[in-house]
Amino acid sequence: MQATIKEYRPKPAARKDCFWRALGLPSRGAKLHEALSAGISYKVYTKLTEASGLESKELARYVVIPPATLKRRADTGYFQPAEGDRLYRFAKVYKSAVDLFEGDKAMAKEWLLSPVRGLGGRRPIEMVATTAGAEAVLDLIGRLEHGVFA
Repeated sequence: MQATIKEYRPKPAARKDCFWRALGLPSRGAKLHEALSAGISYKVYTKLTEASGLESKELARYVVIPPATLKRRADTGYFQPAEGDRLYRFAKVYKSAVDLFEGDKAMAKEWLLSPVRGLGGRRPIEMVATTAGAEAVLDLIGRLEHGVFA
């Protein structure tokens, strides 16, 4: 009996960007830069709270958007570029955590909210407010995906 060799076929790119399309944001590149510079829609924020399972006030706290500012953004319908950038960083970290846990959103959320040894005992979600913090979380996720434990 001969063994058959299965051909590796990567997932279509459309599936990879499904998360970003659902949010209403490009995943990267010039279009993302343009969207962030123009100010992302408040709808992106509401979709991000739904996707992550976080309450609106909770997400705002982690991305450093004060309650009064959040209300103003809801009224105007758009975030300022710096606020949108912080929301994008959170979305990128959240998606990477979901990917790490192979699509298990509950496990990803639990990991993001728990102290992690590889981050000096800090919770990953606390680090998304800064570029350096988000990069540290993404770096750790990359190491965990490749079996390099911290």
